[in-house]
Amino acid sequence: MKVAYVFALPRSASYKLGRMILPQLEAGTHGVEVVGMFFFDDNTFVLRQGDPIGERLAKVAAEKGMLLMMCDMCALERGLAAGEPRWCDAGGLGRAEPGECHVVDTVAGVQVGCFPDLYTALAGNMPDQVITL
Repeated sequence: MKVAYVFALPRSASYKLGRMILPQLEAGTHGVEVVGMFFFDDNTFVLRQGDPIGERLAKVAAEKGMLLMMCDMCALERGLAAGEPRWCDAGGLGRAEPGECHVVDTVAGVQVGCFPDLYTALAGNMPDQVITL
């Protein structure tokens, strides 16, 4: 089975990912193929360059071909991205063409985007389940 994780609740990345999921992925005992992870709010901070969880996760993601993406608005607000929101303008109105946004000082392999970007990135390796933590 293929799964994707969405880290939306407080401490879900620092605790649930860092203390449970990541150690299992490293040991090869997680039991499913993780095809992607999407990070919201303060959960994006584990993807900072030099963060122990993020550095370990980047290594596993590179080995397994796993998508690591963080919410553009969350990353912009926290200084982990530069540019503008991808799919809405500064006034909060939707746009037909994506804005330019790129990661800043994150671990290797991290992308920044919103749901349309997530769907596109996972299209070639769709999960059977999406789990929100």
